[in-house]
Amino acid sequence: MQLQQLAYFVAVAEVRHFTQAAELLRVAQPSLSKQIRALESELNVSLFSRARGNITLTPAGEALLPLAKRILADVDTARLEVQELAGLKRGRVRLGATPSLCAGLLADVLRRFHDAYPGIQLLVEEGGSRDLVRELTRGSLDMALVILPLQGDPPLDTTPILREFLVVASPTGADPAVPEGSLKAAQLPRRSYLRIEDLRNRPLVMFRPGYDLREATISACRAAGFEPRFAVEGGEMDAVLRFVEVGLGIAVVPSMVLAGRPGLRGTPLVLADDEARRGRHGPGLLRTIALAHRKDVELTHAARAFQDTLETFLVEAGLAGSLPPGVETLVHD
Repeated sequence: MQLQQLAYFVAVAEVRHFTQAAELLRVAQPSLSKQIRALESELNVSLFSRARGNITLTPAGEALLPLAKRILADVDTARLEVQELAGLKRGRVRLGATPSLCAGLLADVLRRFHDAYPGIQLLVEEGGSRDLVRELTRGSLDMALVILPLQGDPPLDTTPILREFLVVASPTGADPAVPEGSLKAAQLPRRSYLRIEDLRNRPLVMFRPGYDLREATISACRAAGFEPRFAVEGGEMDAVLRFVEVGLGIAVVPSMVLAGRPGLRGTPLVLADDEARRGRHGPGLLRTIALAHRKDVELTHAARAFQDTLETFLVEAGLAGSLPPGVETLVHD
């Protein structure tokens, strides 16, 4: 089994067309087909079903695809790791992050890292925590900022770095706890906080599947004895915030994403009145962010340099009190 064969196989699997895959790889189509047949012969299986020009993966092909992607990603990482030994003048960091972090403090960290290591290529993938965990496991990312606890038992090492509180986002001047139909009314809230129970029968703007925050909100509502009602669902962070601004509903979001949005207000969320009076926060009302990477793959020099830059930034910001509202650092000297 050759790396070239695996690369050809992955290309065909992704575009489901031999000629298009050959064009993307800039090789002759007969050569690509020959290598695929050689791979099938070595494995003694058919990887593709070629019925009337419709290319689909066989069960064997479905099983090989994630393994082939991981092998190719690891080889690419090894190549970059050797190149980086020349003093971090070259290399690459593939980082995943949730939308709240991309819209918040991550930009400052990336700028500091780029200034220190201008030759290192930065590739950032924005997505929900569960999507990022899946991409990490597949080898498509070097590291990612994800939400703890992780679902299942993925083969990842995690280092907690931040804690952020969740709030109910609503249009500025509106009371997020008033009955439906009065959401846009300029009323002052009767409390400085909201309970999970206050979300009952309130129209919610909900993230698409794959967002850990979606599952956390739904679980908290069900634990309080009701099913949440969605006014609209399926958006990314920017879309959800905009939908709230125009009055489609309210949303549970990290407090940091409301910075710089005068059209939105954030109301702290608690499980019950007694918890608010005692200053306690229950499950689902705050979340811990961790830096994660695969256990079976050593971080490259560039990735370790990024981790150092991130942790140094968080320590300094924590001491200076310059972290976004509702965010606490878990990194200390």
